[in-house]
Amino acid sequence: MSIKSNIEYIRELKAAAAQKTGRNGEDVLLVAVTKLHSPEEINEAIDAGITDIGENKVQEIMDKYEKVKPVRWHLIGHLQTNKVKYIIDKVAMIHSVDSLHLAKEIEKRAAQHDLTMDILIQVNSAEEESKFGISTEETDQLISDISQECPHIRIKGLMCIAPFEEDPDDAREYFAEVKKIYDKYAAMDMERVDFQYLSMGMTNDFEVAIEEGSNLIRVGTAIFGYRDYRSEEK
Repeated sequence: MSIKSNIEYIRELKAAAAQKTGRNGEDVLLVAVTKLHSPEEINEAIDAGITDIGENKVQEIMDKYEKVKPVRWHLIGHLQTNKVKYIIDKVAMIHSVDSLHLAKEIEKRAAQHDLTMDILIQVNSAEEESKFGISTEETDQLISDISQECPHIRIKGLMCIAPFEEDPDDAREYFAEVKKIYDKYAAMDMERVDFQYLSMGMTNDFEVAIEEGSNLIRVGTAIFGYRDYRSEEK
């Protein structure tokens, strides 16, 4: 199948899952994950209607930025503080903020560019040691600290990567736990906290994530096919 037909199929699945919770498919933003895929493939996806792409690594954004058609870039992977300066003026949103230390570096660089950076707080609700993100118990404190100490940051919601499960239904509890936190802050009136995005769900589990309340999914393999990890630089 072509990239275009893959995207059309995902949109159908997205719409069906959203309908189960009384929403439209358009209520769920599809971010195409482009790790290790070429600018040509990315442009093909953009031609098929993709408006947002997500990259895991700063270097890939730098390598592809000038070769890709106009699109909103998202940094969805772990971000080291020493790399923030390279992408602060290139991405629309950073999904993976999990410490005040990182937030303060984003604040510093955003202030230098006189811009406000939208971020998501990465929550590791399963508390997997192999994944980044804070625990659900730490979320309140981090949101409070960033909102008070980082005037050039706007917290737009939460991001979660559930454990990989052979049966995606087994991931529901982790999505549901993050959704509870999201709902609490979405109903609040806090300065620089404007919850609009609950980023949950990837190729294996995005339908379940949508059923549990996600309104932003990050899908790569189902759009572009399997990546050639042998070509990835260490």
